[in-house]
Amino acid sequence: MGTALVYHEDMTATRLLWDDPECEIECPERLTTALERLQQHGLKQRCLQLIAREASEAELGLVHSPEYVALLQGTQALGTRELQALSKEYDAVYLHPSTFHCARLAVGAALQLVDAVLTGAVRNGLALVRPPGHHSQRATANGFCVFNNVAIAAKHAQQKHGLRRILIVDWDVHHGQGIQYIFEDDPSVLYFSWHRYEHGHFWPCLRESDADAVGRGRGLGFTVNLPWNQGCSDVPWLQVGMGNADYVAAFLHVLLPLAFEFDPELVLVSAGFDSAIGDPEGQMLATPECFAHLTHLLQVLAGGRVCAVLECPGIPPVCAGSPGPSLGAAPVLSPGTPCPEGRPSPLPLGEPQFKAVVTQAAAALSSLLDQLRLHPTPPVRVAVALIAPDTGLALPPGVLCEEGSLPQEETQAWARPHEALAQDGALTALGKVLYLLDRILDGQVSSGMAATPVPAAAATLDVAVRYGLSHGAQRLLCVAVGQLDRPPGLTDDGRNLWLNIGVEEAAAPSMFHVSVPLPVTTGGFLSCALALVLPLAYSFQPDLVLVALGPAHGLRDPQAALLAALLRGPAGGRVFALVDEESTPQLATVLARVLNGEAPPSLGPFSMAAPEDTQALMYLRGRLEPRWKMLQVAAPH
Repeated sequence: MGTALVYHEDMTATRLLWDDPECEIECPERLTTALERLQQHGLKQRCLQLIAREASEAELGLVHSPEYVALLQGTQALGTRELQALSKEYDAVYLHPSTFHCARLAVGAALQLVDAVLTGAVRNGLALVRPPGHHSQRATANGFCVFNNVAIAAKHAQQKHGLRRILIVDWDVHHGQGIQYIFEDDPSVLYFSWHRYEHGHFWPCLRESDADAVGRGRGLGFTVNLPWNQGCSDVPWLQVGMGNADYVAAFLHVLLPLAFEFDPELVLVSAGFDSAIGDPEGQMLATPECFAHLTHLLQVLAGGRVCAVLECPGIPPVCAGSPGPSLGAAPVLSPGTPCPEGRPSPLPLGEPQFKAVVTQAAAALSSLLDQLRLHPTPPVRVAVALIAPDTGLALPPGVLCEEGSLPQEETQAWARPHEALAQDGALTALGKVLYLLDRILDGQVSSGMAATPVPAAAATLDVAVRYGLSHGAQRLLCVAVGQLDRPPGLTDDGRNLWLNIGVEEAAAPSMFHVSVPLPVTTGGFLSCALALVLPLAYSFQPDLVLVALGPAHGLRDPQAALLAALLRGPAGGRVFALVDEESTPQLATVLARVLNGEAPPSLGPFSMAAPEDTQALMYLRGRLEPRWKMLQVAAPH
C-alpha cells in the first residue's frame, strides 16, 4: 500500500507546430522536467510506477459526445494548416497529429490510477499527464484541454466501482469550468475550485466562476467556487499572489468542513501547479511545501484514497512528503497571514518585477530543497513503547515495539519532583517514554506512542514537556485531552503552547494557554479541530507535538485518530501520543496506524455543532486572533 506514479513517454509527443504565444507554455518539458525532479529527489523510485494505457472510446463517451470524439480522432490525418485552422475554432487550444493518442493516454492514466487506488493496489497516487483536462467540455476543447481527464475518472469510479460520493478538488489557478458544467446538477460529486478571478477579468472570464455559482437542480450546493479577487504581500508592489496562509486557511475554513459532512469515498485532485510560486500567469506565492500540506489534509478523507491528476501548465513543485503518506510527512510550513477581506483588486505585476521575485524565490526554494535532502526519512517511521506486552494490540507492519529505556538514574532525576512517579511501574513507564522521545528528537524515529499508568498520566506529561524543551524541541505544542491540567512550572516564553480539550468552560489565560470544552457532536468536534486546533498549530509552527489522552478523555477512537492524523502536518510528522494503560487495544492500534500514515476511520454520521460549542469556539477565536495569524480570517463555523 504505497503511492502510484502513472506516466507514458508518448504524452510528450504533442507540441506547437506554429507561432502562438498564448499556447507555447503547454509544452512537453512540463512533463519531462517534473519526472526528472521526482527522480532527482528519490520520489519516483519509491512509487509503484504504472505505464499509462489509452482510454477506450466507450470510456471517453462517459463524458464526451461521439461526434466530438470522432472529430478528434480525425485530426491524426490532418496537415499543419488544417490543424491550425481547426484549433482556431477553440479558445486557447492547439492540435497536433498526436493529440488524439496523447489525450487518450491522459484519460487512461487517470483511470488506471483510480483503479489501482480503489482495488487497494496502492493507497494514493499521481498521474503525470498532458494534455490537461479540467476546461474541456462535452463537445469542445478549451484552455489546452482536450478530454476531461478528472471528470471521466469520476464517472468511471461511479460506473465501474459503484462509488456514490466523490470529491473533486481543483487547485489550479484557473477555474475548471468543464468539470463544473459536467457535474453541476449531480449531488454525488462535490466540486471545489479556488481560482484567480479578479471579478471576472481573469481567464476564463466567466460569470459562473464566481462564488454564487453553487450548482443547480439536484446538484444545488454541490459546487463550491472560491474566487481570488485580491492578493496580499509584504512587498508593496507585489499584490497579486495568494500565499501559503491563504491556501491552508481555505482548506481549514471552507473545503474541509464541507468535505467531512459530504464524507467522500474518493478524492480526485485537479492538480494544476500554475497556482504555485514562479508561474508568470498565476502570479501566486504558495511555496512547494504548501502543496504537501494540502495533500496531507486531503488524506484524512475517503480512507486516504486520493488521486492527483496533473492539469494546466506549471511544473509540479517537488515537496518532501508528496505525493502520499508512504513517502513521509509534509515538511514544516511557514504560513504567514491570510489576506484581509476587502482589499482592492490589484494590478498585475510587470514582467521585470515578477522575474525579480521569481529569481529570489528560486534561490530560496533551492536552499529549501538542499535542506530537505539533508534530513532523510528516519530509519523507523513509528515506534510504540508499552508498559507490558499486549497481545490485543494489532500493530501495522513496520511499526517498532520499542524496548529501550532511559538509564534509571537519569529517569529518577527527571521524576523527582513528582510523587506519582515514585512507584516502580510509573518510573519504568517514564523511562520508556523519555527514551522514545529522545529517539524522535534525534531523528531516529518519526513519531511514537507510549502508555502510562493512570495515576501518573499528568506527571508523565509534565516531564515529557520539560524533557522535550530541554533536549532539542524549539517549539512544543501539547494537546492534552481530558483531566490533564497545565503544569504550574510552564512559562509563556513562546516555546510551548498548551491546548487543553475537555474542560468545563472555554478560557484563554494567556496566548499560550488555551482551554476548550470537549464538543458533544461530530460537527462540534470538527469545528474545534479545523477552526481552532489546526490554525493554532500552523501559526505556532511546532517542531514537536505531544498528544496526551488523559483519564476520562471522552474521545471516541475515530476522533482521537483524526486529531493525531491532522497534527502530523504542522510538525512535519513529529507527533508523540501518550495514552493511559487502561486505554483499549483498539485505541492504541488506530493511533499507531494513523501515525504510520494510514487514514483515520470515519467519524460516522454527521451532526451539527451544539450552540454552546459554537459559542465557546467563537469566544476563544476572538480572544486569540490578535496573536495567532491563522485565526485571522472571517469564516464563521
